[in-house]
Amino acid sequence: METAIIILAAGNSSRMGRPKQLLQYKGQTFLDIAIQAAVQTSFSPIIVVLGAYAKEIMDAHHYARITFVLNEDWKTGMSSSIATGMNVILRDFSDTENIIITVADQVHITSDILEVLYQKFKSENKKIVTAHYLQTTGTPALFNKKYFNKLLNLQGSGGAKNIIKQHLDDVSSIPFELGHIDIDTATDYHNLINHQ
Repeated sequence: METAIIILAAGNSSRMGRPKQLLQYKGQTFLDIAIQAAVQTSFSPIIVVLGAYAKEIMDAHHYARITFVLNEDWKTGMSSSIATGMNVILRDFSDTENIIITVADQVHITSDILEVLYQKFKSENKKIVTAHYLQTTGTPALFNKKYFNKLLNLQGSGGAKNIIKQHLDDVSSIPFELGHIDIDTATDYHNLINHQ
């Protein structure tokens, strides 16, 4: 089964005050960490959706296996970035059966977590598999093609959470203990660096 990965990296990091995609952690940018997790899997294609700071981010990242795409409407929120990535996959990689959506600011993401998502999908008859942390579910999340149209037609800043909420009977999850650590503010980043 063809499984693609979409990495969402279009935001303007308004609460951080500078592009968090380019912040360093353990010698890599945040976006590098997400990309490395993706390229170490068997999944393909890997689409990185850019928006704000697209040129600076492109200049800092060079990967042969990655398709970078620009979401011109990034200011409208995460949903438009998901749709941008989906459009590329459906146009250029039409045999794709599943999509894993992940983000550029979960610095503890690994290829193992992405692979376990897929294994869970294969072992259970559920068409959505999410990561679970701190009494919530979220990214990374796998969606079977059953939900591709819904992903394409998402609106607003909430991303795919509404799809998950509307179809809880079709959702399974895997533990991602450090998944709740996403870096939104300078204080978050300071705390991260001081605890590495």
